Amino acid sequence: MKDYNQVILGNVHSIETFGAFDGPGLRYVLFLQGCPLRCKFCHNRDTWGTQENKLMTADEILLDYKRFKPFYKNGGITVSGGEATLQLEFLTDLFRKAKALNIHTCLDTAAGTFRESRIAEFDELLKYTDLVLLDIKHIDNERHEWLTGATNKNILEFAKFLSDKKVPTVLRHILLPEINSQDEYLYGLRHFIDGLTNMVGIDILPYHKKGIMKWEQMGIPYELTDTEEPTKELILHAEKILKENYAYMKI
Repeated sequence: MKDYNQVILGNVHSIETFGAFDGPGLRYVLFLQGCPLRCKFCHNRDTWGTQENKLMTADEILLDYKRFKPFYKNGGITVSGGEATLQLEFLTDLFRKAKALNIHTCLDTAAGTFRESRIAEFDELLKYTDLVLLDIKHIDNERHEWLTGATNKNILEFAKFLSDKKVPTVLRHILLPEINSQDEYLYGLRHFIDGLTNMVGIDILPYHKKGIMKWEQMGIPYELTDTEEPTKELILHAEKILKENYAYMKI
């Protein structure tokens, strides 16, 4: 049986106290340190390593949250990264305690740590998770491996797992011209999400170059220097393919 009296520490990269783009309403956004993926376009390159940054308990975070609570009437807590599920025990402890305080919980994840052997752990986490923002970076497995350094099979399995559990989920898809913006990939992604029953939103996130600065500051070569930001026309085209006549919306 789980001993809820033990102290579980989270390795925190940073905290955003007034996040407006990571779930409903204004939110307290916690970015955890460490990520198993190696995305070529990552705008948080400094979150990859698992070196000790700022260690905090769930209680310390919730105490900090309470300082801004009056602003979060329609919001709550979002945990992102890096990859939040890399610290699954801490994440579950935080969400369990947050739900006990009636705080809306949101997980922003690419599900890179999901494995069949960890289903019980993820099942426990989802008991206390109100919303998942699921980042599917590429529907083609070979291209996904090139782009992120890892397979997408476990990520797609996690999407199905969320659907089976009926966990409200928003698809987040970063649109990278000539990498995942081609029709064959967009229609492939649409075909996949058409088989899910829990999607409550679809967000097209245009690729941007603002994160290149972090790579340069860390002295690490950035491979996608020739990749341009998507045009408005390309974004609208992708939205049409992924959203038109989708079950939760009509455009």
